[in-house]
Amino acid sequence: MSHFEPPITWNDHEDIAMKLYERFGDAFNESKIYRIRFTDLLEWVLQIPNFAGTREQSTEGHLEMIQSAWVYEWRDNQ
Repeated sequence: MSHFEPPITWNDHEDIAMKLYERFGDAFNESKIYRIRFTDLLEWVLQIPNFAGTREQSTEGHLEMIQSAWVYEWRDNQ
């Protein structure tokens, strides 16, 4: 029996960052995270299981917030 996870949306920056860290682990450090192209980041976010947002809802602001949250998530795990 699996527990219910509410859908993840573009405003759930921390949740998205955790999922990206779970997927990529230490393959990306702080400087690499900040160098990721937004086109790549967008695709990775859209691939997250349970992600309910759409490509059209994405903004540069969301992607910047996700990048920052991912850096904090990476730091927390070092």
